[in-house]
Amino acid sequence: MAEKLSLQGVEMCVSSTAAQGVVGAGTRIRFQQKGSRVFGRYAGGRVRRGRLVGTLSQGVLVFRYAQIEASGELHAGRSLCEVIRLAAGRLRVIEHFRWTTRDGRGTNVFDEDLGSESN
Repeated sequence: MAEKLSLQGVEMCVSSTAAQGVVGAGTRIRFQQKGSRVFGRYAGGRVRRGRLVGTLSQGVLVFRYAQIEASGELHAGRSLCEVIRLAAGRLRVIEHFRWTTRDGRGTNVFDEDLGSESN
């Protein structure tokens, strides 16, 4: 039986980003989860402010996102992600994104930042 994963209160940083991606080393994302519904806020680097909303089921996270970039432009897209627990216990999100407001798609990797836990 697969482990039930939760993103409630998890904060992540970007481990790698696609050429078509805007998130980067300075971007941090914080998740909230209620049942299978997932919400996220992110900012940093080339992103002034971003939001996402989606669902998590059996290790698959699906969401839509919108963000205001440092340039002042507003862009959005959709993502299909794998959520896995690494051997060290941290969560990893492997995001396969596609822009809906401009051309491009790619893969970003986010890793849980255990140093930011407030519990």
